[in-house]
Amino acid sequence: MQTDYFKSKKIVISAGPTYEKLDPVRFIGNYSTGKMGYALASELANLGAEVHLVSGPTALTIQHPNITVYHVESALEMYEICVREFKDAHIAIMSAAVADYRPQHYNDVKIKKNEEVLTINLVKNPDILATLGQQKTSAQLLIGFALETHNELENATNKLHRKNADAIVLNSLNDAGAGFKHSTNKISIILKKGRIFEFPLKDKTAVAKDIVTCISENFN
Repeated sequence: MQTDYFKSKKIVISAGPTYEKLDPVRFIGNYSTGKMGYALASELANLGAEVHLVSGPTALTIQHPNITVYHVESALEMYEICVREFKDAHIAIMSAAVADYRPQHYNDVKIKKNEEVLTINLVKNPDILATLGQQKTSAQLLIGFALETHNELENATNKLHRKNADAIVLNSLNDAGAGFKHSTNKISIILKKGRIFEFPLKDKTAVAKDIVTCISENFN
């Protein structure tokens, strides 16, 4: 890896889950811890990058002079900051587990348990990766993540092209120790130009190094 490849480059990273509020005490969310995104932010900051970390709700903390953290809760909040910060960024790595849908209506008081069946209407959230893919220039790189449960390679490759990303980092819930709630991950990196790199199960700090190395060696 070229150690100076990332020096002074502005890199936007999304991490963690989003919470979509139902009422003052409930939300729709997922099991993402944010560990992968935070590991990437730390690795890139140590290599001299100017990192802008857009973080959903997580118990993690990070402090580094090269890292600016934006704490958000909802997909709409994450969308706004990612789109804004990507405009003059060199690279975006979208590792967050963003909710595809949010409740159509927010109840400003707690929903009471009165009915046998409660129906919640959901509306689609804006697609952050696809929006950045539409806006990116030839001088920018866009890296997405795909967590799949079936037809993993096919689904991730389709996502790569539909979202106009330059690479997709694929992980599968069928691999023990990969995905949410683990300190480890097992990934494949699919490049838009057709190459696929596969890696064994590793600690997420080591996975971040693999991703960063792959970017520097294939997008120079």
